[in-house]
Amino acid sequence: MQMILFNSFKKHNELYKKQILDSIERVFDSQWYVLGKEVENFEASYSKLTGVKNTIGVASGLDALIIALKALEIGPNNEVIVPSNTYIATWLAVSSVGAKIVSVEPNPKTFNICPSLIEKAITKNTKVIMPVHLYGQSCDMDAIMNIAKKNNLFVVEDNAQSQLGTWNGKYTGSFGDINATSFYPTKNLGAIGEAGAITTNSIAHKEFALTYRNYGSKQKYINNIKGVNSRIDELQAGILNVKLKYLKEFTEERKKIAARYNSNLEDIKEIDLPYVSPEADHVYHLYVIKTSKREELVKFLLKNDIQTEIHYPIPPHLQKAYSELGYKKGDFPIVENLSETCISLPLYPGLTFEEVDLVCDHIKKFYE
Repeated sequence: MQMILFNSFKKHNELYKKQILDSIERVFDSQWYVLGKEVENFEASYSKLTGVKNTIGVASGLDALIIALKALEIGPNNEVIVPSNTYIATWLAVSSVGAKIVSVEPNPKTFNICPSLIEKAITKNTKVIMPVHLYGQSCDMDAIMNIAKKNNLFVVEDNAQSQLGTWNGKYTGSFGDINATSFYPTKNLGAIGEAGAITTNSIAHKEFALTYRNYGSKQKYINNIKGVNSRIDELQAGILNVKLKYLKEFTEERKKIAARYNSNLEDIKEIDLPYVSPEADHVYHLYVIKTSKREELVKFLLKNDIQTEIHYPIPPHLQKAYSELGYKKGDFPIVENLSETCISLPLYPGLTFEEVDLVCDHIKKFYE
């Protein structure tokens, strides 16, 4: 049997290889490689598709988060509320501006940050709530926006895993004051390399991000603020312009694959399937199940030529990078349990129902 990969770009590459090569040739022939028409077109198209007024392309998702916090003038003596259950980039962004990380546990059903715990974590120094729409499902944005409004706080959405995800019909990445997303190759909308973007409805935040990403300059050789070089390049923007046209189609395919998993696995009592909030439209960046026999199942599937992944095996508070915060095992039991029991199954456009069924058959055999 051929290995069932955890992720594959084969279908993508076959579908739009010529279009992408044409876009690369177009950029090459234009002799304009940084902040040109491809970037302008992508920023406009992404805004139109996702319901925001402004998109600003940057070099990565992490840069997008950092610049968003910079736009809000977040720094030392400020606190930013972040999920305990997230990829470390969320925490790194807060560290990069010198603010204090305040970690909040997730809802055990959705794995997303719990609004009631957010309220309990607010102090006089809190300035920002940073929800992460994990695995492709929106956080409870009605509750989070209400909390922010009541306490005069900013909201910065980390939308790297939930492009075209919605909460009550509104796209993620369009709720907060200024938001961030990633176009890392494995994301639902991925570049061929590093890229990211900021989304905002604020003209002031847009102008700051445009200036800050470009050495603090809007006009060549005139620098009004101390900025950085974090510009999405023309090649990546051209590639994303091609891929963006297929995002809705591929999102629907992801949902169908997830539904196939659900129907195949729903009778296995030993595993928890993804819970989807009634208000959310899950776009399944990842299909994550829970099981107490995670390590054994991973080994069994790999022995049968099925790749899986673990998102994430070590929570941020237990990473050596954050040892200075003094956290220890047991401080955040919900995320620690998730880190020991979650497993991500293969899910990507091009994965066939036959392959999904085979994965499920082996999972059933394991539990028999």
